[in-house]
Amino acid sequence: MTLERVAPTFTQQWTEQGFTDLTTIQQKVMPQLSRGEDVLYTAPTGSGKTLAYLLPALEKIDISQKQMQVLILASSHELVMQIQEVIRDFTNNSDMVSQALIGGANIKRQIEKLKKKPHIVVGTPGRILELIDRKKLKVHQVNTMILDEADQLFVPEHEPTIEMIIKHTPKQKQFVMTTATYSDVLSEKAKEFMTAPQEITVDRHDEVLPDLAHGYIVTPSREKVDRLRQVIRHEASQPLVFFNDIGSLNVAEEKLLYHNLTVKSLHGDVDKQKREQAIREFRQGKLDALLATDVAARGLDIKGLTLVIAMDVPKQVDQYLNRSGRTGRLGSDGGEVLSILNQSERDELKKKLKSQDFILTEYTLERGKRKQV
Repeated sequence: MTLERVAPTFTQQWTEQGFTDLTTIQQKVMPQLSRGEDVLYTAPTGSGKTLAYLLPALEKIDISQKQMQVLILASSHELVMQIQEVIRDFTNNSDMVSQALIGGANIKRQIEKLKKKPHIVVGTPGRILELIDRKKLKVHQVNTMILDEADQLFVPEHEPTIEMIIKHTPKQKQFVMTTATYSDVLSEKAKEFMTAPQEITVDRHDEVLPDLAHGYIVTPSREKVDRLRQVIRHEASQPLVFFNDIGSLNVAEEKLLYHNLTVKSLHGDVDKQKREQAIREFRQGKLDALLATDVAARGLDIKGLTLVIAMDVPKQVDQYLNRSGRTGRLGSDGGEVLSILNQSERDELKKKLKSQDFILTEYTLERGKRKQV
């Protein structure tokens, strides 16, 4: 399977972006999507899920028709803007018009820009429905609807909004859902909203992704932040640091700032402006570390990120895999996931990851520098 067979228009851009062969999920999904079939597909974070649906969707757009033909929904502002950035990368030398619509942005400007009749719209559910209700966004001619990270859209916060948006779109359309985490709920939703849905799954063992190293440091709970501080100071790369809860994150942030480290955080209590600033500064290399909860970092794609640190044991294995998926992404040379844990947490992590065939390396810190045990 080659890109020329499913999206020949974009072969030049594909090469210019540094891509070569299609990934496993792209090979499995693109033929069905190019034929207009309804698909729910599951693949690891960083495996090329976005381009798997995006290129077949872009290929089918009729530029001569000045109307919206593709609607993509995503749960977070960051994921919307990342998808829009990829769209631009592949359409910047064409007459194809795209627009991102997120809550918190100036709605009057968005309405004014909609007068350009975008062919493809990507947005968060709340803002999309608001513009539909105001009759400023016409979705009755959409022929392809895509839910990116669908598991995050069919949650109580978004589900009623998603279902209202679906009702406004034509019954006869292509419907696509992507997720890194499969669930029976998504399977049922696919049967409810899709026509003859196909379910395609690629797991971590099927997909050839850059090598990831997995390690841990054992330390008493009260000394965890001190170990984190030492790692941040002595590592060459800026880490993305995960916490299970906001309380632990806030305590760590306060201690790190006290020790003159430049850190910022992403969690549910951080407003949109501060959130965007934190991500921007992290991408620009202005921070020593970015601290985050799992939900707040969902969909976050930082090019060149080589180190992820976990300050506790994730509740589920999928949570660990999603954390590790922030580094070692498609097109990179690999990365590392380092957990800073107490003894019981170490035992718990080893037990949870037993099915994953990871080689876990233990480290100690000597004068702040890591040394393999």
